[in-house]
Amino acid sequence: MKAISLEPVFAQTTTDIASLKNLLRRNRSMSEVRHAIGDADFNTAYDFLRSTAMEMVEKGEIDRAIHGVCEIDELISRNGEEERNLLNIHAALMQILTALYIEKADSEAAMTTAASALSLLAQEPKRKDEPFLAILGALLYDIAYLHTERKEYKQAERELAKSLKIFERLAKNDPARYASPHVMALNAATATYRNRVSQAELLAHYQAVTSTYLQMVSAGVEVEEATSRLIDSITAEGDTLVQMGRHREAVQYYTRALKYLTKIEPQFTLRHLRLSIALGESMLRISAMKDKGIHLLNTMLHKATKINATDEHRRIVDILYNAKSSSLDILGLWHKVFPK
Repeated sequence: MKAISLEPVFAQTTTDIASLKNLLRRNRSMSEVRHAIGDADFNTAYDFLRSTAMEMVEKGEIDRAIHGVCEIDELISRNGEEERNLLNIHAALMQILTALYIEKADSEAAMTTAASALSLLAQEPKRKDEPFLAILGALLYDIAYLHTERKEYKQAERELAKSLKIFERLAKNDPARYASPHVMALNAATATYRNRVSQAELLAHYQAVTSTYLQMVSAGVEVEEATSRLIDSITAEGDTLVQMGRHREAVQYYTRALKYLTKIEPQFTLRHLRLSIALGESMLRISAMKDKGIHLLNTMLHKATKINATDEHRRIVDILYNAKSSSLDILGLWHKVFPK
């Protein structure tokens, strides 16, 4: 699975984009290209932008592709978005940028551009026209990719289900254009479901291991070593629960692991720090615990400095930054723009 706009099958054009391609080959100014795109119908403009971006990526010119899309988008934004077609193209450019950043393995930038695209679509959430649905379907597919990369398969499955429903609706009216993305969304959803089953099996495995170590600790068999293994097992359960989107349960497991850790390591260690970061990050995902999570992470920021844990310090800064911006919650915004 990769970003859908860069999938060779989906990026194949179903409209005549020859004039736009010729304009680009003649090295016309970006302003001229922007006007030509603005004057074209949406599907032609979208085909041109998608296929051009993919061609550049295939040539190893991903940074050039990103720069070009940003430049065109800036010109479109500068000229206003009151026209429906320009608003659609602006949202399409943000969706393509999301795909390009995914290809570049820059998930933070991809989340930011996904947020921009969703914000644009949310301006008129009740729309059901083809441009709106095409952009949203592709965007949900790409957001699912971001969740899949984090092994958050439950969220990815939900997004792919909605993407699948959108492309199914579009394919009924235009199978030549939308049959391929419909099949891609179906395949991705199937793979994601399999991964969710694997997560459940993994969780069951860790639960069995945890039970074994609990019995050893209770029996007093090599208590420190057994407790250490118990902590690792409980932490692994928490990590798996996070990936499954079950953050409330994960908080309970991380808290439990920290209690056991304090018994065998009274002094604050790197292990305490990493567990506390995981706990704080899960708290941020629960609205009622978000403030506590921020407080905990701020406390850990100072402790990371004291024990010279530079990587963990950087990670906490990134988590807190995302918590203050919209990037922590943007992947849930699609619920507000998906048409019923």
